[in-house]
Amino acid sequence: MRIAVLEETQAQADFVCRTLSAAGHACHAFEDGHALIRQLRSQPFDLLVLDRHAPGPSGDEVLRWVRQNLAERLPVLLMTTASDTRTQDTDADDYLVKPVNAAALLARVGMLSRGAYHQPDAEKEVFGEYEFEPGAKRVHVRGNAVTLTHKEFELALLLFKHLSRPLSRSHILGAIWKQAAGIPSRTMDTHVSMLRTKLGLRPENGYRLMPIYGYGYRLERIEKGEA
Repeated sequence: MRIAVLEETQAQADFVCRTLSAAGHACHAFEDGHALIRQLRSQPFDLLVLDRHAPGPSGDEVLRWVRQNLAERLPVLLMTTASDTRTQDTDADDYLVKPVNAAALLARVGMLSRGAYHQPDAEKEVFGEYEFEPGAKRVHVRGNAVTLTHKEFELALLLFKHLSRPLSRSHILGAIWKQAAGIPSRTMDTHVSMLRTKLGLRPENGYRLMPIYGYGYRLERIEKGEA
């Protein structure tokens, strides 16, 4: 998973990131709440680890911003202290009392991951005229089945889940190619091109799948007359 970390001290942030990275997660530490919120406006994360005593906007303040401004229910693990009695008043999904050990941290992150992202295979995800079946890796467009490769399906679903939000190349690599940073740059571009063709992601069909120079890609819904 792609995890954002906001901790009170650099030492604690380093510990959390070392622990999560060793377990295969992509960990991104932020020096204060302002920096994290700036990234949350444009970049998707799978989970947040927030220290309620972090500098800038605190973990509590970042959590409130997340719940008020992000449409999706982003899992949040809140770090607190034994003397803090306010935990039950927060909208966090879980919490840990410092000092934290690696085993407890990984257990809580794993639990939140399973609860948030492991859905029954039969479940469908529908975006207008596009219907995805994650378990079967099938997609229908306006009722017609479209054949996609496994990677094309995962990339298409990722783009639709984050409609109108820019996705960096590094995030796409991590989500689809499991951080295989060594794959040729053209591989991603070729997959994007195939999706435009196979799914008809063009202005005349109400969608624009566009590159963002030096950054990544964005899929956006456009109204008639905007193209």
